[in-house]
Amino acid sequence: MLDDPLRPGTMEDANRDLGFGTIVSERSRQRLLNQDGSFNVRRGGLGWFESLNPYHTLLSLRWPAFIGLLAVAFVAINLVFGVLYLLVGHEAFVMPPAIAAQPPLLVAFNFSVETFATIGYGHVAPIGIAANVLVAIEALVGILAVALATGIIFARFARPTARVRFSRTSVMAPYRGGKGWMFRIVNERRSELIEVQIQVIFTRHERVKERTTRVYYPLALERTRVTFFPLSWTVVHPIDDGSPLARETPETIHAAAGEFLVLLSATDEGFAAVVHARHSYAAAEVEWGRRFGNMFTVDPNDVTAALSVDLGELHRTEPI
Repeated sequence: MLDDPLRPGTMEDANRDLGFGTIVSERSRQRLLNQDGSFNVRRGGLGWFESLNPYHTLLSLRWPAFIGLLAVAFVAINLVFGVLYLLVGHEAFVMPPAIAAQPPLLVAFNFSVETFATIGYGHVAPIGIAANVLVAIEALVGILAVALATGIIFARFARPTARVRFSRTSVMAPYRGGKGWMFRIVNERRSELIEVQIQVIFTRHERVKERTTRVYYPLALERTRVTFFPLSWTVVHPIDDGSPLARETPETIHAAAGEFLVLLSATDEGFAAVVHARHSYAAAEVEWGRRFGNMFTVDPNDVTAALSVDLGELHRTEPI
């Protein structure tokens, strides 16, 4: 049994178990955090409409998925209005013979695109009341849709987020005459991060009062804060006799479903806003007897050359 664990139910643990609580600590055997920082929890019990959160979803989608969703919505809206134009009737529109010879659905779809996007080439024009009403409705829908898409795109660009990349694995490696558990991080963006702070908690399952539950151990780091973060940062927990990892082995960490929870906060200099990042290392993502490879290159023949960091080497480890 490790010394001074943060046991669920104690006042100390209530403040320092990151808010997972007793239920998660006692019943969950899966990792608490996925590698992308998302929580490994599923929410249920809400109706379909209540569970919708379109604004947050559109903000958090990756850019390829977001652009793809906009394209699908654009095609779907114009296809719906194209079908409605077909239902109004071919005689409700005037068009040149060359266009009239094309497939009716294609003509209606193209006319819808021109109306929705306010292009208006003038090849096809509505002449009936029903067709003009549909054109007015689609014009309104187009204005609202463009305004909504523009606002969300602006919000996505304006929202400060951290693009901190964590090494895929952590290592147990020699450190200053002893050993240490460590991982690496880099800032993927060109914008500067300042006042970067790291907190790491090691959690594992143990028998406490005749029941198996998670206990939480804050890990003392070599340094928890850096003022400037221009290169990479190897975060180190030195392992001594007082460390929660002092008697751990690959077998014991796997058997206890050990997990390292990493919480990062920093100030993005460009936005002047605080950003956050989360990460997790499960037992299988700890490499023993290996160390991180070199990420830095410098020209020995040019003392004025800038130090270069190869971000592609972030994950590379090598035998000791």
